[in-house]
Amino acid sequence: MEQTLDISIIGLLIGLALMGIPLYFFRKYKTGLVQSTIIATVRMIIQLVLIGLYLKYLFAYDLWYVNLLWGVIMCAVATFTCVGRTHIKRSILLVPVTVGFFTTALLISIYFLALVLRLHESMNINLSLNLLFSARYFIPIFGLLLGNMLGVNVLALTTYYEGIQRERQMYDYMLGNGATRWEATAPFLSAAIRKAFIPCIANMMVMGIVALPGTMIGQILGGSDPNIAIKYQMMIVVITFVASIISLMTTVALANRRSFDRFGRLIEVFGR
Repeated sequence: MEQTLDISIIGLLIGLALMGIPLYFFRKYKTGLVQSTIIATVRMIIQLVLIGLYLKYLFAYDLWYVNLLWGVIMCAVATFTCVGRTHIKRSILLVPVTVGFFTTALLISIYFLALVLRLHESMNINLSLNLLFSARYFIPIFGLLLGNMLGVNVLALTTYYEGIQRERQMYDYMLGNGATRWEATAPFLSAAIRKAFIPCIANMMVMGIVALPGTMIGQILGGSDPNIAIKYQMMIVVITFVASIISLMTTVALANRRSFDRFGRLIEVFGR
């Protein structure tokens, strides 16, 4: 039987010592990143330790409504992070991002667990809310989707609104020549999608040859069969990619209702 490999406290400390290398170069070249890197590292450690303790109890009790509530909390944190990074007014983005993130992550998670993993068949039990929202399966997938959607949405939304604001004359010209709001914003949305997804596509093209994904490596080091790890990684790439575009399109569709006046003109979107 394959033995699950654990990392000892000493091993963790030795691994964390590697952070001294980037800190050295950040300080040597006066980048101003030393303090923020140290703070980020300490926060990461504290947050992961706390979530590890919390998940231990979450897994033990495993109540579907508690797990779903935790998903709502995760979504709220992701939403505020996304809106904060774009520097777009909360009154415009808060609700659209919340709806885009939560509905997409929820639906894709259920799709993956019920139709791809087919948990009910694997465990030979009936499909139920307790199974679909099981802490061991739902929370990791839900969190994985939120994390990927966050980065894509921040980049795409910033690019989209900055493009319209920068090329306002072109946008107004298209409106003046009979284009609908969706037709006038289409070039800017296209540019935003390209900027956000080209890195994703590039990473996908070299996955498995140039780059070995962290999820797959973690599973293999944890004792999983390489073929099983590969199939999981394949599906994770697909669901995160699909979730990112669905959440972005949902957010833009809802945010456009708050971003333009009744004549189709862009209002002041940046600020607080």
